[in-house]
Amino acid sequence: MRIDKFLWCTRYFKTRNQATTACKKGLIKVNEQVVKPSREIFPQDKIELRKDQVEMSLTVLEIPASRVSAKQTGLYRLDTTSAEAFQHREIQLLAREHYRKKGMGRPTKKDRRDIDEYLEEGEPNTEREH
Repeated sequence: MRIDKFLWCTRYFKTRNQATTACKKGLIKVNEQVVKPSREIFPQDKIELRKDQVEMSLTVLEIPASRVSAKQTGLYRLDTTSAEAFQHREIQLLAREHYRKKGMGRPTKKDRRDIDEYLEEGEPNTEREH
């Protein structure tokens, strides 16, 4: 089975086109080699992929006949991704949301003034022009 089809069948990507694009961008490695979407995979191959800024790793156990349900994905692959990788992603999301909650839109005029004031405090000997 092709690598892009396998990643789609085991639900790592929502569409096969997304899996193909990830291969073309060099985000997928099989046995530590960057691969094309047409690369055939076999049981016991080690796959490394980068998705949503998380380095995932898995081992192919068996080749599925077609796309499988989420409950059955464990029959076809062994996920060996470290828990630290997912924790790092959660920390990044929390850091991004700390300043501005999702859906708040652009900074207000007051926010812009606060940002300008903060930046000016960091610069030595700044004089404002009026």
